[in-house]
Amino acid sequence: MADSQINTQKPIIQIKDLTKSFGQQQVLCGINLDIFPGEIMVIMGGSGCGKSTLLSHIIGSLIPDKGSIKLFDEEITTLDEKELNSLRKKIGILFQSGALFNSLTIAENVALPLREHTELDENTIEIMVKIKLEMVGLREHSEKMPAQISGGMKKRAGLARALALDPQILFYDEPSAGLDPVTSAQIDQLIIDLTQKLNVTSVVVTHEMDSAFTIADRMCMLDKGRVLKIGRREEFQNLRDTNETQTLSTSDLLIRQFLRGAAEGPITDRIESSNYEMDILDIQR
Repeated sequence: MADSQINTQKPIIQIKDLTKSFGQQQVLCGINLDIFPGEIMVIMGGSGCGKSTLLSHIIGSLIPDKGSIKLFDEEITTLDEKELNSLRKKIGILFQSGALFNSLTIAENVALPLREHTELDENTIEIMVKIKLEMVGLREHSEKMPAQISGGMKKRAGLARALALDPQILFYDEPSAGLDPVTSAQIDQLIIDLTQKLNVTSVVVTHEMDSAFTIADRMCMLDKGRVLKIGRREEFQNLRDTNETQTLSTSDLLIRQFLRGAAEGPITDRIESSNYEMDILDIQR
């Protein structure tokens, strides 16, 4: 998506001053993020940075302590469960494990949202299931059980189910986790193709940098519940590739280390210098 397209459109997701704590542990610390129609936004950061918690808030699974979350210009933090469920028909979610029901065939897994949330007849549902499975390259495996297919196929089956209700937004939670490089590359290409062909907005939570730089239009880097940087993929590429480190801020140096997967830098310095007990409790900021 071109910059001009992003800048002239109203955000389809708006997050303002989002804060969340669990007991004494503050997990999200005033997150601000706009996501625009038709783009692929990658949310990244190390383990425990808050990215999965942020995703849970966006889909309405968690209620924030403070802040605002708008989907389709509708404030979701004040919606009741019935209203949330109605809004969720506009979104699809690919969970990290695929989250398939083991007692159902692949086709039955994909048909489930259609049977639960529509009044379509079975013939129409069967046609739609075949279409969704064809999109992800699994139509010939429709009658197999989840235990009979590979991890990558489970991810694709989960994606077909996420597409069942023709969502406007697709959320991906670590789509490449646990996959070999070739299968991971296939999932990346599938995300790009579906985003372009279906004109959906894609939000991808990941710490896999090869995947992130392949699919992203824009990227958001989190660290300890805070946004360090939001920008175009090219901005992050430049930061990753530069050797001119003298003028970089501490935040940029931290991002650069993460993007490069380097063994030395601000992230490891912070871990080594932190108080052990405070670090275990994750309350040092």
